[in-house]
Amino acid sequence: MKTIIRMILAILFTFAGILHFLRETNFTKIIPSYIPLKKEITYITGIMEVIMGIYLFMKRPSTNAKKWINRFLLAVFPANVYMARKQLPLGNKQLSQSALYGRLPLQFALMKLIKWL
Repeated sequence: MKTIIRMILAILFTFAGILHFLRETNFTKIIPSYIPLKKEITYITGIMEVIMGIYLFMKRPSTNAKKWINRFLLAVFPANVYMARKQLPLGNKQLSQSALYGRLPLQFALMKLIKWL
């Protein structure tokens, strides 16, 4: 079961990372306005997600790797909060305010899932 979950997460991280390059403006606009170098941060986080996805494909993450993945997820959390507060669209879709705020706990569920692997 853990292997299946790990493969699903690997696909999700890899796909999300690639989307940072294919749809860069969608990711750049959810970075809080007080943070500089938005485009560069978008590319860096995209690279990191692709690396994490490939890593998860290759092997079960070590305790240290799980900590780093969860730190990354925590570091990008302000973008999700900013997106909810400013009611920014998810790609081309405008979600309701409750859906935007409802996405926030999912980040912590994902972190718990990573820790469980």
